[in-house]
Amino acid sequence: MRKIPYGKQHINEDDIQAVVDTLQSDFLTQGPKIKEFEDAFANYVDAKYAVAVSNGTAALHLSALALGVKKGDYVICTPLTFAASVNCIQYCGGEVIFADIDPKSYLIDLNQVSKILEENQDKNIVGIIPVDFAGSVVDTEKLKKIATKHNCWILEDACHAPGGFFQDSNSKNIKAGSCEFADLAIFSFHPVKHIACGEGGMITTQNEALYKKLLLLRTHGITRETNLFQNKLEEVTDHPSSFSDYPSWYMEMQELGYNYRLTDFQAALGLSQLKRAEKGIARRRDIAKKYTSELSKCEGIIGFSGDVSGHAYHLFIIEAKNRRQLFEHLKSEGIFCQIHYIPVHYMPYYQSLGWKKDDLPLVANYYQNCLSLPMFPTLTDAEQNEVINVILKFYDQYANK
Repeated sequence: MRKIPYGKQHINEDDIQAVVDTLQSDFLTQGPKIKEFEDAFANYVDAKYAVAVSNGTAALHLSALALGVKKGDYVICTPLTFAASVNCIQYCGGEVIFADIDPKSYLIDLNQVSKILEENQDKNIVGIIPVDFAGSVVDTEKLKKIATKHNCWILEDACHAPGGFFQDSNSKNIKAGSCEFADLAIFSFHPVKHIACGEGGMITTQNEALYKKLLLLRTHGITRETNLFQNKLEEVTDHPSSFSDYPSWYMEMQELGYNYRLTDFQAALGLSQLKRAEKGIARRRDIAKKYTSELSKCEGIIGFSGDVSGHAYHLFIIEAKNRRQLFEHLKSEGIFCQIHYIPVHYMPYYQSLGWKKDDLPLVANYYQNCLSLPMFPTLTDAEQNEVINVILKFYDQYANK
């Protein structure tokens, strides 16, 4: 039986050659491909700075560290995300406050964010993590107004949305991760994402101070930049009067950092993938348009994110009646769908912190019905037609029982 996955990487000969060329070069890590990838990616999302890291979780952790999250701090986030989006706050000793979703866009409800900030002024709420869920980009301009009022930073989780955008109040397209309004943004290069590096991540920003902090934290908190050294020359070398500069071997650990580096051959793969990123986005939007057109006729489909301007369509999500039965039927037909996501506050760890499933009714209702259909650029028309036909036939048969 032919199998259709919900997501799939696309590796072509150019990608393979790019990796081979780097494997045959002088650098497998900490070489020139890293900066080349960072610069190209920053340009792609309209950001000033980009820092490549080992994965999206590392990007979140370093971002939380750079923003100064500590014990006693609270951060607002959506429960409709992968756990890493909120775990990064726990890593730093902070605590998460979940805000419910907008049932139409599936994004964090900005009115809920504002309400939480107004009603919890006794808590030290320092930041907000909006998630560009499924590829729909959060209006960070509106969120910035709320955040500024309450002295909060914004860390945009844009893992689902490279190439996506929203329109600001001046009808300008604001790209996901541009940090036009957010302080930092993060991306993932997991195989099912728009750009695949095997594993990998990126942090973008317009803030030079945050950029420099991230560079330091990425590599054990160690710097070799002479102008940043804190120890005086006479403290680190013998016969200091004979030398006017630090010895070439000298380096300083100035922060408690981590080894969250990306390799050069992963960066080479990312660079190659980036060259056809817009072509992939266009194909995803075509697939979404067809799903929307065909499935909107089906009574068994009670909701989906639909055709949204600027949507990057990492996922195409429907809300379906008899979701479990449909999921199992599709699987039996070789069509492998997925559930995105089990709400984070459902997880035993977060329930142990006091969260209850019924605390957030809108995301709970979404979770009862959600289903992610196959969505990737190399999905063929024939494969998509098969997915659509199996769904339509399932509901025809179900209705006639």
